Amino acid sequence: MADEWGKSRLGDLSEVITKGTTPTTLGYSFTDFGVNFVKSESVTFDGWIDPSKFAYINTETHEALKRSQLKEGDILFSMAGVYIGKTAVVPSHMLPANTNQAVGIVRLDKRRAVPRFIDYHLRNPSYNRFLNNLVAQSAQPNLNLTEIRNLPINLPPIPEQRAIAHILGTLDDKIELNRRMNATLEAMARTLFQSWFVVFDPVRAKLDGLKPLGLDSATAALFPAHFQDSPLGPIPRGWEIGPILKQANLLSGGTPKTSVPDYWEGDVAWASAKDVSQCGDAFLISTERSITKRGLDESSTKIIPAFATVVVARGATTGRLTMFGEAMAMNQTCYGLESKFATPFALYCHARQFIDTVVHSAHGSVFDTITTQTFERTDLLLAPADILRAFDQRVSPLFYQIRANLHQSRTLATLRETLLPKLLSGELSTAIANKLENPG
Repeated sequence: MADEWGKSRLGDLSEVITKGTTPTTLGYSFTDFGVNFVKSESVTFDGWIDPSKFAYINTETHEALKRSQLKEGDILFSMAGVYIGKTAVVPSHMLPANTNQAVGIVRLDKRRAVPRFIDYHLRNPSYNRFLNNLVAQSAQPNLNLTEIRNLPINLPPIPEQRAIAHILGTLDDKIELNRRMNATLEAMARTLFQSWFVVFDPVRAKLDGLKPLGLDSATAALFPAHFQDSPLGPIPRGWEIGPILKQANLLSGGTPKTSVPDYWEGDVAWASAKDVSQCGDAFLISTERSITKRGLDESSTKIIPAFATVVVARGATTGRLTMFGEAMAMNQTCYGLESKFATPFALYCHARQFIDTVVHSAHGSVFDTITTQTFERTDLLLAPADILRAFDQRVSPLFYQIRANLHQSRTLATLRETLLPKLLSGELSTAIANKLENPG
């Protein structure tokens, strides 16, 4: 029971509590590749370290920043700004790695504390509220190392720590496995898109008198055997140059009046630029806010169909995109693209390919702004509809599996969030939690 657990300070359980260093403050610089450099935004709100948000430093810089060299089992603790209180445990596969001054490094004495248990302790919603209250009482919107060392910890015996960490960790491990699987599945789809629509492998094979690798006769017959000149350089014969709106319908959104409570917190998911920007997956399946049927009917927002590609059109994250995993409404800071040929996955992969060109064509007073005219005047390579359909037929199973994995992960995350405070308060024993996790 929790009332039988010991009380301790995080500093008393740790070998080291320190923080990172920004290389540029010591005369070093970032590089395009090399040693992983973890920033505060690399640590997600659900305890994962997102490699897509890493910066990089060279080995010389990493050796110079010895204080902030990370080890397996270190707990990263975001110390400043809107990211305060996010934590994650450093896995072995991301090493070598380093971090900056906005990230605290907690290296535990593993004879006294299990890293994953302490990580979950710090991620408990009640503990997060405690941290926010602590920050609110400070003159600066951050936590310093002394405050982190003094954080109170309810500490069960090591076997109980391991049991709690195992139960919650098993759920997170399944979520992480799904995340990695999804990254692999999407990479497979985008690699095929690159082969067909960027490198033109089937066309080049036929031009050389060879059978296109991995294609059946019917699919191979869809590709020409020659190239033609175009403003974008040589392209397959018969393909076009033009705006994406030749192949996709442009959809817009809106926002119900926030002053009318009856418009909000209903059954209709409503996506904002924030939802799309922070998604990080091929599909957006849940949103921060929702609206009612009345809010939908009495505003300019509308239902955007499932599998539409949705692009942030203005602001600091212009160009971020995802697909809607289900039909939902959205606000006016995004545009939706719906395939005219019922080839949503080809359109999504194409959008991933051309979005930088579209953003480059955009303009705005402070941030880039994508408008209808941006889509109308940006010329892109457009493949014939029958080839797009053949591509979608090949990759549809991949994207449907990605969406199924995301739904499973959402269910697992809900279970974890339910169990976490109950386990850490002692309200639920680990024996009962194991039965809930594995009802069979």
